[in-house]
Amino acid sequence: MLFVQEGDGYPLYARPRFPGGRPSLADIAAVRERQRELGVPEAFEWVHETTPDLHDIAVEAGLEVLRAPLMVLEEDALPEPHPHVRVLATRPPEVPVVAGIAFSSPGTARGEAGAADRDAALAGATQENTRHRHAVADLPGEGVLAVGTAQRAGDVVEIAGIGTLPAARRRGLGGAVTAALARDALDRGAQLVFLSAGSEDIARVYARVGFRRAGTACIAAPPA
Repeated sequence: MLFVQEGDGYPLYARPRFPGGRPSLADIAAVRERQRELGVPEAFEWVHETTPDLHDIAVEAGLEVLRAPLMVLEEDALPEPHPHVRVLATRPPEVPVVAGIAFSSPGTARGEAGAADRDAALAGATQENTRHRHAVADLPGEGVLAVGTAQRAGDVVEIAGIGTLPAARRRGLGGAVTAALARDALDRGAQLVFLSAGSEDIARVYARVGFRRAGTACIAAPPA
């Protein structure tokens, strides 16, 4: 099944039908050909526990597969709100800028990129209206250091794009942004809040703010 993006949001992907049979190399090749025709990323996502055979087939097809902890929120474990984290209905320019800097240095370790890199990248950037909710950790005298986004479909919300400037890591800001988006989703009627962690180290950050592992999200794409 191939999704086609409409409007704002992250690029979409292909996934197997559920329930379905055993995907084949030919299936993957056909989908990738269609993705190239449409000019969309050759990306696949699925839950390993529901389609376990797809992992080895994707690897055989030459794709790189990330096995990401799939986590769901336990409402009672949410921490108290952080005083400098705000949830917004519009997307300020800091959201894509900070996320881009953060994802260029993945992981949880501190790094050199910080506020000066953010400010240089913000030149000419503008605020945008989107269908999603966005959170920023905006600290006095330092500006926006961490960001995230919540995407909703019915009563289900996925939290994505959590990123902290490398120089500001290990201060609990990524977790605080995640918790704020989760609390906002519940306040707005969400029945299920989930996310995919990029690694086991990142999963531990989310576990500290109320998420527990429920499965494994597989994300496959051609080598960079």
